[in-house]
Amino acid sequence: MVDNIRPLDAEAAVVGSILIDDRCLPVVEQLLRPEDLALEVNRAIYRAALALRRENRPIDPVLIQEEAGRQGTKLETAYLLELMDTTPTAQNVEAYAKITRQHSLRRALDKLCDDAKAAAAGGDPGEVLAGLARDAAELQREGVTDELIRPDEAMLSFYAHRDEIDKGGSAGYVSTGYRDIDLMLGGGMLSSGMYILAARPGMGKTTLALNIADRVAERTGPVLFVSLEMDVEQLVAKRAARLSGVPANRLLMGRLSEPEYAKVMDASGKLEKIPLYINRRPGATVEQIEALARRVQGLALVVVDYVGKITPSANSYRNSDRYNYMTEISGALKTMARALRLPVLALCQLNRANEGRRDKRPQLSDLRDTGALEQDADGVIFLYREAYYDPDGRPAYEPEPIQVILDKNRHGATGTCELAFSMAVSKFTAMSNDPRDAARRYYQTEPDHEQTKMEV
Repeated sequence: MVDNIRPLDAEAAVVGSILIDDRCLPVVEQLLRPEDLALEVNRAIYRAALALRRENRPIDPVLIQEEAGRQGTKLETAYLLELMDTTPTAQNVEAYAKITRQHSLRRALDKLCDDAKAAAAGGDPGEVLAGLARDAAELQREGVTDELIRPDEAMLSFYAHRDEIDKGGSAGYVSTGYRDIDLMLGGGMLSSGMYILAARPGMGKTTLALNIADRVAERTGPVLFVSLEMDVEQLVAKRAARLSGVPANRLLMGRLSEPEYAKVMDASGKLEKIPLYINRRPGATVEQIEALARRVQGLALVVVDYVGKITPSANSYRNSDRYNYMTEISGALKTMARALRLPVLALCQLNRANEGRRDKRPQLSDLRDTGALEQDADGVIFLYREAYYDPDGRPAYEPEPIQVILDKNRHGATGTCELAFSMAVSKFTAMSNDPRDAARRYYQTEPDHEQTKMEV
């Protein structure tokens, strides 16, 4: 029985099947890398077969011997004949390959445990845990074989997704908590999607991200807010200001009256019940962010403030080329979103490119020095408020309109909406509480009854 075959026998049967019938190679290639084979001699046979296929040459024992020799490994004819003779049938090659893959993963897991024990003996426990979480996550991803999805399987997956939506669920996306923004996005932020929230410093991006994070945490599930720029006290002050109406700068630096203290205490009680988690360390790599995310059960959203402050990995391009460094970070964030199967909202600080333009509204070209952020992102959102460039603008304690510009939307149309921004109390609100107004602003038409169900 195939199920009872020993790991090394399965490995021998894999290479034996390739020798018997070269049509087995594409099947094996989907499931195994040469390093998944335990014996070097078997790895040499597999590498030689792959090289022959890349060169569109026939695959047989003689040519494999020749190619392996060219690569530096001498193969004995007797061993090749033995593999072909002892392989029961090439028809079971997929089963042999899966057994071999599982054995390879077990070896990797054993090594991971041994390395963790060795590191824990003399290293910093926090660093060891972060590295272990990263390596374990990578091993977990490797455990999912790269098999092809058949057309019927793809359709079944799609209609299962549709069934959840038709039942009134929000499968596949997370609402921002703002009706106008959700309308532009088509419902919310897609699970496994990466979204960029970009603006000039002081425009309000951290405040909006915190507002979204709190709404998601209240209505959908826990949120991880990774702040690489502000201390936890500053973040809490912004959140408490929104709920209490006491300006954030006074919460951080001023004396409070008794009525104000009462409002802050009430806000604190509410914030304690909102499952929003904040990182303790001021710096983090993408791998460490992912490790933190995996610690939060039922996580709905990851917010990173901001991408330019992410700690580079040991072999990053940060010190040599900012564009390449940002491209590396962008790809890692996108991979993290897909691995966690939840949206990642990454904040980005724009340069001064728009300062010299008459129209200072940000545009996608302002992201040119941020690597592949624009390319990798499922959505790019800009913030713009005219008062930012008006020294005689309205006081910070008065609400002012701010444009939320969706300049890229991989899964739908782009557009612009307006929110009311109260800078002093770190609060974003809808310009109107009437759902029909939101739909009119975006669609320029009357909404249907389904659109009116979206929350403020």
